[in-house]
Amino acid sequence: MRRRSGIALPLLAVVLLVALILAVTLGRTTQHSPSASSNQPVASGFDGAALAVGAPGHDFTLTDQHGRPVSLSGYRGQVVLITFLYSTCGASCIVIAQQIRGALDELPHPAPVLIISADPAADSPARVRRFLDEVSLTDRVEYLSGALPRLRSVWRAYRATPASAGRAAFDRSASVMLLDGHGSERVLFGQEQLTPESLTHDIRKLQAG
Repeated sequence: MRRRSGIALPLLAVVLLVALILAVTLGRTTQHSPSASSNQPVASGFDGAALAVGAPGHDFTLTDQHGRPVSLSGYRGQVVLITFLYSTCGASCIVIAQQIRGALDELPHPAPVLIISADPAADSPARVRRFLDEVSLTDRVEYLSGALPRLRSVWRAYRATPASAGRAAFDRSASVMLLDGHGSERVLFGQEQLTPESLTHDIRKLQAG
C-alpha cells in the first residue's frame, strides 16, 4: 500500500501539471483567435469596394467635349464620379455609361460625372457626340480628353488601362470610381458590382458625409 501511494502522488502531480499547461495554452489561443479579436475590420457600408482614405487624388486639367478646360479641383466639395471609356469601345463602355445614366436618373442631386478618354485617337468630337447620344448622357457628363502625355499621367494616377493595352485588358479593368468632397478616392466599382442602385446608394452615402 505504501509503495502504491508513493507512486500515485508523483503521477497525480504530473497530471495536474499537464492540465495546467493545457489550460494556459487554450487561454492564449482563445485570446488571440480571430473570433475573439476586437480588431476585426468593420463593414464599410458601401456597395462598391471601399478604398483606404488617403490624400486627395491626382488633380488634372483636361478639355471637355465642348472645348472647355475642366479641372478636378473645380469640383472640390462635391462627390465626383470618374470613369475611363472611349467612344468605339463597344458593349462594355455602353453598359457602364448606361449604369451611370440610371444612377443620375435616381439622384435628386446628381454627382458630377467625368468620363476620361481611354483612346484620344478614336474619340473624335463626332464619335463622342454619337456615343453620348446613344447612352442618353448628352449634356449630363463631362467627356474629357487632351494631349496624350497629359492623359497618360492621369491614366497612371488612377490606375486606368488605356485602349492601347488591347480590348480584353481594357474590358477586364474598366471601372467606376467615386471621390469624396475632399477629392480622395473612396469607392471603386468593377463591372460586376456596377448597378444604378449601387451607385446611387454609395453616392448618397458620400454626399451625406
